[in-house]
Amino acid sequence: MSDPRAIYLKDYQVPTYQIEQTELRFDLSSEATRVRARLCVQRDDTTSVSEPLVLDGEALTLISVAIDGRPLDAAEYDADEHSLTLHAVPDRFWLETEVEIAPASNTALEGLYQSNGMFCTQCEPEGFRRITFYPDRPDVMSRFTTTVIGDRTTLPVLLSNGNPIDQCVIDDARHYVTWEDPHPKPAYLFALVAGNLEKREDHFTTASGRDVLLQLWVETQNLNKTEFAMNALKRSMRWDEERFGREYDLDRFMIVAVDDFNMGAMENKGLNIFNSSAVLANPETTVDMMFQRIEGIVAHEYFHNWSGNRVTCRDWFQLALKEGFTVFRDQLFSSDVNSAPVKRIEDVALLRTAQFAEDSGPTAHPVRPDHFIEITNFYTLTVYEKGAEVVRMLRNLLGWEQFRQGSDLYFDRFDGQAVRVEDFIDCMAEVSGQDLTRFMLWYAQAGTPEVTATSAYDADARCLTLSLSQRTPPTPGQTEKEPLQIPVAMGLVGADGKDLPLIMNGESLGTSTVLVMTDAEHRFVFENLDAAPVPSLLRGFSAPVKLHHALSDEQLAFLMRHDSDGFNRWDAGQQLALSELERLMAAWHADEPLVVGDRLIDTMRALITEPADDKAVLAEMLRLPSEAFIAEQQAEVHIDAIHHARRAATRALGEALYDEFAALYDRERSDAPYSPHFEQIAQRSLKNVALGYLCATGRPDALALAQAQFDDNANMTDVRAALTQLAHADDTALGEPAVRAFGERWAHDPLVMDQWFATQVSRPQPDALERVRFLMGHEAFSIKNPNRVRALIGTFVNQNLVNFHREDGQGYRLLADVVIELNRLNPDIAARMVLPLTRFRRLDPVRRAAMRGELERIRGESLSRSVFEVVEKALAD
Repeated sequence: MSDPRAIYLKDYQVPTYQIEQTELRFDLSSEATRVRARLCVQRDDTTSVSEPLVLDGEALTLISVAIDGRPLDAAEYDADEHSLTLHAVPDRFWLETEVEIAPASNTALEGLYQSNGMFCTQCEPEGFRRITFYPDRPDVMSRFTTTVIGDRTTLPVLLSNGNPIDQCVIDDARHYVTWEDPHPKPAYLFALVAGNLEKREDHFTTASGRDVLLQLWVETQNLNKTEFAMNALKRSMRWDEERFGREYDLDRFMIVAVDDFNMGAMENKGLNIFNSSAVLANPETTVDMMFQRIEGIVAHEYFHNWSGNRVTCRDWFQLALKEGFTVFRDQLFSSDVNSAPVKRIEDVALLRTAQFAEDSGPTAHPVRPDHFIEITNFYTLTVYEKGAEVVRMLRNLLGWEQFRQGSDLYFDRFDGQAVRVEDFIDCMAEVSGQDLTRFMLWYAQAGTPEVTATSAYDADARCLTLSLSQRTPPTPGQTEKEPLQIPVAMGLVGADGKDLPLIMNGESLGTSTVLVMTDAEHRFVFENLDAAPVPSLLRGFSAPVKLHHALSDEQLAFLMRHDSDGFNRWDAGQQLALSELERLMAAWHADEPLVVGDRLIDTMRALITEPADDKAVLAEMLRLPSEAFIAEQQAEVHIDAIHHARRAATRALGEALYDEFAALYDRERSDAPYSPHFEQIAQRSLKNVALGYLCATGRPDALALAQAQFDDNANMTDVRAALTQLAHADDTALGEPAVRAFGERWAHDPLVMDQWFATQVSRPQPDALERVRFLMGHEAFSIKNPNRVRALIGTFVNQNLVNFHREDGQGYRLLADVVIELNRLNPDIAARMVLPLTRFRRLDPVRRAAMRGELERIRGESLSRSVFEVVEKALAD
């Protein structure tokens, strides 16, 4: 293929034509679905009369085309593999087309495709062009009426957006349902589902008293896994009314679970389509983490009804406008209904490992990119997670009341419109009176800013001077960076472990405040301090930056015990552990014994034995930094040193604190009936952290505990935790029976088998790569199913770093082989899977050369636009 052309934000032009009304008729067939489209087209008043109408289309067989009922001659239009062009059209007319598509062979899972006999759609960002010829862009908004015709036996359920307005039996074999969506929407929010499904049904009464019918559609065998998601939906609807004043606007809200789905879920207006892994749950098959993930995803997609649907994006460069805002909203929701400190810890841990790595790699891009080749490559952690952090900073700068006022103004002013990031920020500036011009740089500059802090206490003056400086390292295409507007939440902790009053320029600021950086350097002087305090900076992770603050191990241990901010207590512990791990890595390089120092052991002992205010936070504080996080701190990544240092530290802590961890395990055991409530989740989390340290010692009595927990089969959380310890033990004779028993028991359940795959391939022993190859041939694995690929291949390459980065390069070769095959089947998944191969620049020379070689081998293939863009960026000098 020739090199694809980049698309630039600066070249945006308003659409020449709008579609006032869209009428669709689907006659469903696996190999030959007929789609008739009737579009009411209106020329924009500002455009030239001579401009042709160009409609997007991919993989469509054109049957007919007519204007106002008159079939067009071949000379009046051009059709190719990407578009339909009508040369001369009236200012206003009805365009009628009929096309044929083949859903069964659509392995890309974009547009209309089949999954286990079910017809379903995925149209974001540009999948609608695989359904019919249409201006497939988010700033073309239309009212849709959709008629779906299907077989009465195999497709008894026919769904689309909005409300059903007509249905009828056609004959003995077929029937139809017509749906009408009263709200204008872009084509990417269109949805259709047809299949043999059962429903869980409920009702929700809105704040204004309207009754909304709630339906969750699944295959029959999954009906018993829908109660939690339905309750999560109702909690989300009530929360959005109370927190943001947003009420649902249709008579019904539907969710459908689909096995083959590229994303987690999709917010189509009134008909959300979910990856089955993001909606199906019960205690027997689902771990605690997935219950919380499902709750968050259900909330996220529902919240999109306003932040994404009622107010949508003008163009795909504005993707963070809907995704960053909605991720922030779902994070707030999860914080309100679960442990707020733990939710913050989890979100920041993801940001600081995966998103910071994205920021420092060859695919780094701003929250609002200025160009792309394939938009699907920008559904990234930068757009979603960093985008959410940018919105959170606005909340930190404005305070909740003004932020809520700005949100209300945004929703009211732009309801039913497709808008830009500037429109959102302007609303916040208008209600607050703040100048947010510099704040917009967060959307324009790529990379992770670095903030360096130093403090000096003057005993004579009884003051502390805090100096803050910022810089953002160069990223591809952006070598020069401007200072950003950075909110730094902070406090000062006194010798008694309590927050001190903050006084600056004679003004009392309470015990916690937000310092705002706008220049490269700032100095802040705090007064009336009788002794040197310990600064607690970036509380709540108030900005997505790397903080360099040279605190001693003693000061870190102090903050870990006393900081009033739950996030900073955890972070101090992570920094203290990282300091010890770096010392162990140096010992490993010097071929010296790996001996853990007393300070970390004593600090951990104190955490275990002292009463805990929040068991969920304690569980997080007892975990060592992940290998991925440690790697992100290194200028040159030493995979083997990281792995051996962390493993040695885990074993040493288990040995030194064996009695304490055993007592903790016993204390947190419970016979209470399972509940996914956060208090029970915290208890199980704490218990299983203790089990991990105990089993790290390799002692027979510890592994016997794991075996007993596995055999007890109380809930999937405990079973999976025990299975992991057994499967990861050095002695395979301990783990193989449990692995085999688990696989046999759950062979019928694809989502549980995903856990089975992931547990085995995260095994740290050197046989893991061979296990991956073996499992790729397992009957439960299919490379055409994104969930299976993520569970088996994704887990191995992203979570088993020591084996993926084998010095012989075989881990890289395996991933490259998978990417090459996926490139032909599902380019979007291929482009996501190839990303670990792009981060070779900080590896040692041997691994760097091996990884680059595999990328060059991939580049030699005939690549899709999405894979081409990622590989080209990675190989660019």
